[in-house]
Amino acid sequence: MGFKEVKAEELQFNPFTKIGKEWMLVTAGDEEKHNTMTASWGALGIMWGKNVVSVYLRPQRYTKEFVDNGEKFTVSFYSEEQRKALNICGSRSGRDCDKEKEAGLTPYYTDGTTAFEEAEMIFVCRKLYSQPMGPDYFTADWIDEKWYPEKDYHVMYMAEIEKVLVKE
Repeated sequence: MGFKEVKAEELQFNPFTKIGKEWMLVTAGDEEKHNTMTASWGALGIMWGKNVVSVYLRPQRYTKEFVDNGEKFTVSFYSEEQRKALNICGSRSGRDCDKEKEAGLTPYYTDGTTAFEEAEMIFVCRKLYSQPMGPDYFTADWIDEKWYPEKDYHVMYMAEIEKVLVKE
């Protein structure tokens, strides 16, 4: 089984379910070295006339180093059978272990970046914009209090979805 390319405009899914409940993996790096992490915060839409995805990474996440150092990354989605793998990728650091191996994931290299063969759908993304988030821009006090007690504010990355691959 492989992947086939489809147009982003042809996709039919609920992004609130896909991202917030089913989760996704954000993966960056190449065949030589890469890392992945589970994410449940993100957005899809149109910006600057492009199909885009936004992902939010805390500064201490190892994957952030790979996203920062490359021009591309992938966002990939999985079936419920991969929930254990997503839990592993969200609870362990690639600095300390081989979480791909622990999760049973097989690297899939595409367009100079990395995803996994077990994915149901992969977005190959090119960074367009990044910006640190911070308390000066929150318009509701509860956000800082609830989500940032350690003051480890996310960095927002907006990326063009250059290619969509779905499992054949």
